[in-house]
Amino acid sequence: MMTTEAELLKTDDKRLEELFRRSPAGEIPKGPMEGRAIFPDAGPEGAWLLASLVHLFAWRGKVFSPDGYLSNRLTPMDILSIVAMVAPGPSLLDDQECIVIDYSNTSLVFGSVRDEIRQVGPHLYLGLIWLSGRKVGWFTLRHPDNGDA
Repeated sequence: MMTTEAELLKTDDKRLEELFRRSPAGEIPKGPMEGRAIFPDAGPEGAWLLASLVHLFAWRGKVFSPDGYLSNRLTPMDILSIVAMVAPGPSLLDDQECIVIDYSNTSLVFGSVRDEIRQVGPHLYLGLIWLSGRKVGWFTLRHPDNGDA
């Protein structure tokens, strides 16, 4: 079973989906989480490069608040923006429980986006991105103290 962020970044779409399907929802994360975009079609080296560039210049992760919301961490200045509601719910992929990150009631621009996460390792989550009900991408979230990046 893959349990490190580095392994996830080198994994193809089919295996990411298999891992997501067999992983538990886990607990809703608390506080700041480091994030990495996953680009399975770019190959292992290209995926790592693209994930690093996105992390450096655009999306850096998420901050979960105890009141059922989160904010995305953006740019090198770590600006908190793009709020979403967070709650357990069924996945669009397999109808099994996951943690749903729903932008439909909190963002005009990102209202058609829905993220789903499941725990794949200690303090490590695999995320699935949906746009208008269509699977469009993957990401990781890990606790900042879990240094397996």
